[in-house]
Amino acid sequence: MGWVSTPELTAATANAGGLGILASGTLTVAETEAAILRTKELTDAPFGVNVRGDAPDVGERAELLKKHGVRVASFALAPKERVIRDLKDAGLVVMPSIGAKRHAEKVAAWGVDAVIVQGGEGGGHTGSVPTSVLLPQVVDAVDIPVIGAGGFHDGRGLVAALAYGAAGVAMGTRFLLTSDSPVPDAVKQEYLKRGVNDTVVTSVLDGVPQRVLRTELVDQLIGRGAASRLTRSVRHAVAFQKMSGTPWRDIVREGLAMKKTHELSLGQVIMAANTPMMLRSSMVDGRVDLGTLASGQVAGVIDDLPSCAELLARIIAQAEAVLARMQA
Repeated sequence: MGWVSTPELTAATANAGGLGILASGTLTVAETEAAILRTKELTDAPFGVNVRGDAPDVGERAELLKKHGVRVASFALAPKERVIRDLKDAGLVVMPSIGAKRHAEKVAAWGVDAVIVQGGEGGGHTGSVPTSVLLPQVVDAVDIPVIGAGGFHDGRGLVAALAYGAAGVAMGTRFLLTSDSPVPDAVKQEYLKRGVNDTVVTSVLDGVPQRVLRTELVDQLIGRGAASRLTRSVRHAVAFQKMSGTPWRDIVREGLAMKKTHELSLGQVIMAANTPMMLRSSMVDGRVDLGTLASGQVAGVIDDLPSCAELLARIIAQAEAVLARMQA
């Protein structure tokens, strides 16, 4: 949810009774601190901050969460065990996202408080096992709360997740498509007009499988040769470095960490520079022709843009109606 889960969307979710998660993966450390402070201005409710577990400055970011009293540390990739212990000792709830049973078992053994389990239907970086198979598998494997993700958008899905044994659900695409989301209206309309078969999972963007809306740009990238994609990626790496001010030594260090974690080739590591700039082009600048649109398959069944408050009230009402019907 980089460029999407801003302080405004995070606070709107929290104020509506959900757990808003601030995205920091596309922010510098200084920008992350400013975003945390802005979120605290907008809500008194608990919220979380998502951090890349393999980021070279993960320790510095963890200190920010402790310094400002953030309640939940969310991780796109689980950090090292010492980071988890440090955050837990400070009283934070640590909740990484995982996409496989073995990953859930590993982080549970490290002492995390909960896991978000994303099935293959989910948007962005994702696996191949559908939520309906992965979620109950993980619930049976660990003794901590499990949050289901991937394919959820309404009260029926919430009840289904609870039936599988989950403690709740997490939603990305559904909150991207709200009136509180900062995404340009033209981009939101691009999502709303799509069907459930209008996404594709591809590794050409950054070397790791991710689900995005199928667009003319995505089709072009898939059809291009590796050399052409690599040239484009180098340009994006340079652009992101200039925009963010991140020292090249940190970019190189992060790239090497990604190479080791995901077993990527050097070319794929360079391609990973695509993600921040291509997401920014679409989610901030509204340029669908230049950027990618991370999306879960659930975009194909979403047809409106409610506020976060309206959305959560509707989900709860739907869930209660489903439970009442089942009891009857």
